[in-house]
Amino acid sequence: MNRRILSLCAFFCMALAAMAGGKAKYVFYFIGDGMGVNQVNGTETYMAATEGRIGTAPLCFAQFPVAGLVTTFSASNGITDSAAGGTALATGHKTKNGAIGVTADLSAPVQSVAAAAKAEGMAVGIATSVSIDHATPASFYAHVKDRGMYHQIGKDLIAAGFDFYAGSDFLQPENKELSGDQTLYDQCEKAGYTIARGYKDYQAKAGSASKMLLLQTEAASRKDRTALPYAIDRKDGDMTLQDITRAAIDFLSKKDADGFFLMVEGGKVDWACHSNDAAAAFREVIDTDEAVKVAYEFYKQHPDETLIVITADHETGGIVLGAGKVELHFDVLKNQRQSAEAFSRMIAALHQSQGEGFTWEFVRQQLQESFGFWSQIPLDEKETAQLKKAYEDFCEGVAKDNRTLYASENVIAGTARQLMARKAMVSWESDEHSNGYVPVFAIGAGAEKFTGRIDNTEIPKKIADAAGYDF
Repeated sequence: MNRRILSLCAFFCMALAAMAGGKAKYVFYFIGDGMGVNQVNGTETYMAATEGRIGTAPLCFAQFPVAGLVTTFSASNGITDSAAGGTALATGHKTKNGAIGVTADLSAPVQSVAAAAKAEGMAVGIATSVSIDHATPASFYAHVKDRGMYHQIGKDLIAAGFDFYAGSDFLQPENKELSGDQTLYDQCEKAGYTIARGYKDYQAKAGSASKMLLLQTEAASRKDRTALPYAIDRKDGDMTLQDITRAAIDFLSKKDADGFFLMVEGGKVDWACHSNDAAAAFREVIDTDEAVKVAYEFYKQHPDETLIVITADHETGGIVLGAGKVELHFDVLKNQRQSAEAFSRMIAALHQSQGEGFTWEFVRQQLQESFGFWSQIPLDEKETAQLKKAYEDFCEGVAKDNRTLYASENVIAGTARQLMARKAMVSWESDEHSNGYVPVFAIGAGAEKFTGRIDNTEIPKKIADAAGYDF
């Protein structure tokens, strides 16, 4: 009897070991662009503050059972840009800042883990909340010496031949150097891609499509082709990263393949941090987490065959959670109704349309509605005077707009954003990248490989190992 029990125990132990050592048939690779450790911790602190308590409210991905810290330096500098950072995460190779999918001396292309998945017979998807030819998504399919070669990157997208692509749009669909050349849209359709504009259009076209390019609606691209709207600015009908992730899983799951590989980038965490806009940045981390939740629901249906990894290409902004006092007041950030960038555009438009009605009292009302100043966030005379002076400087044209990597804001919006940061006790070291650690979280088949301190070049290698790709 005891021998039978021991034999059964041994059998179950062997079965569990086999499951633990199984290959990942379905791979989800999430990249929060610019999402350092403090962006994650700050978001969880912000979420708790909006619930009226001190502490943290956990993000889905931050509860994954495996976690580690990742170094991000590039081949050319201690601080990486998104091109070199994306290349490291995609190919396992360091390269020069500004380069995509090539060696550090720019002499040869390097294969991505997505291309390795395709070679193994997997269905492959690349998706982002910014343009599909931006640095991070491009790192998985393109090979260029300069990340600004957007039209060539679009051509590389087609040449890679992956099954599913999604993002806001192409940045340079026309060839500026060769007039009369077909647009990237025409070339995609010629290569067999169905182009869907928005999630509803995807649902209508997916059934008959062999390959899919999912972009936002043409109306949305006319407003801003560079990215989907910030989560904090989103309106009904705007496509979301959650929509994109759901569409990608639906499409890739129906392919006659041995499994799938899907990379999803939350690209606007980085953009909000370049703008030093804490409320917008935290909302973008939450929005990325909403996309992860879609993958997690899939994982729960296929727990022994699915791997989910989430990390970042670098930290942006050097965000500090605490400034000047041993205090945090993240609860004030819930009163911000739109990004500083959107507020700046609104103020500029109102200045044109209101004429003489563009008074200090009128602008004060806009500030109250968009940031909660005076009604929800008390301001003293000095703080009110700062905003009024910004209004006067704007009207007199003596203050130039502040430009960051992806945005421009006028002096009224900039002063309001800085005041929100001071009230919340958040500070920023710069409007650029830093060399801070970024986190990695993992769950599922092979997740145990992602613990401890690792370099960004190790992540795609570990994914390939977990999935059994020849990489």
